[in-house]
Amino acid sequence: MLYVDYYLDLLMEIYYFMIIGYILLSWVPSARESFIGELLGKAVEPYLSPFRKIIPTFGFIDLSPIVALIALRFVVGGLEAVIHFIVGVF
Repeated sequence: MLYVDYYLDLLMEIYYFMIIGYILLSWVPSARESFIGELLGKAVEPYLSPFRKIIPTFGFIDLSPIVALIALRFVVGGLEAVIHFIVGVF
């Protein structure tokens, strides 16, 4: 059980830093058109796009990645709770 928590947290942290890296690339001109920017975009944009549809931008500030990062923490915490519950039942 400890391994499942470890790997789930590891995957969440990797995806968390991928989102942060993608956000930081938006501050550098033409960085999203690079190989790394396109790779991160293909991995991160499907997760961010539903949040961008719901949350409006305030001028040039896009708050949807912040909400997406918070939601990612809650989802992983919920998955861990469900896994602990299922394992505890058996």
